[in-house]
Amino acid sequence: MTKPTYFAELTSPQVAALRESSRIPVLLLPLGAVEPHGPHAPLATDQFISTGMCERAALDLADDPEVRVLLLPPLPYGVTRYAAGFAGAVGVSEDTLHAQLVDICASLIEHGLRWIVLVNNHFEPEQVATVRRAVATVAAEHGITIGHLDLVRRRNAERLTEEFRSGSCHAGRYETSLVLAERPGLVDVERMRALPEVPVDMPAAMARGETGFTAMGMPDAYCGAPAEASAAEGATTFDMLAAMLVETIHALVRE
Repeated sequence: MTKPTYFAELTSPQVAALRESSRIPVLLLPLGAVEPHGPHAPLATDQFISTGMCERAALDLADDPEVRVLLLPPLPYGVTRYAAGFAGAVGVSEDTLHAQLVDICASLIEHGLRWIVLVNNHFEPEQVATVRRAVATVAAEHGITIGHLDLVRRRNAERLTEEFRSGSCHAGRYETSLVLAERPGLVDVERMRALPEVPVDMPAAMARGETGFTAMGMPDAYCGAPAEASAAEGATTFDMLAAMLVETIHALVRE
């Protein structure tokens, strides 16, 4: 059975051989966060989503004659302040995340592996801004364009589910469905089914200056409708996310 290639499972000579291959090696870096996702979903929800879509894109491109896709070890910690006060929130600063992203990319570029795509599913505004800043820094310092599938850009968000587009989707139907498709054993399904819908327009709340889940009206660190989540919806959404990532990969190597 075909499985994705994980960069850190290769030997040093195998990595060196990537540079001589007729297929362009493209390295995917999944990003996430360690933070509460309601009383029902795991802290690493965002990381699982990023990794899951990377794995699916890698499998979709397994026989592609142009590129060979490899997964870097995920970067689990993100800028996480909105969940402050809830047990399990473990965050890093913007400068720390920026430095990690830039240093990782610089190290790969130094070894001749310049085709890199950042894949982020933690949408706290400071996280999104930091990832974008890291892409710009790598371009400025190394003259290299790296890829970034920026899912909150309108053109990308419009291809995802209604709940995602509504902005009421932290640990709701959208994210919980994805985890049910990827890591179902980590979802407390009984608790999930008992949760009421919590409609919160997170982008609007952020625009008003609210910077915490509780202030936004999310006393249990979720919004949306997790009780409506299903593995089937998650699988369909993963198909779309993987397709968007494949497009990003092809666009990067053809620039």
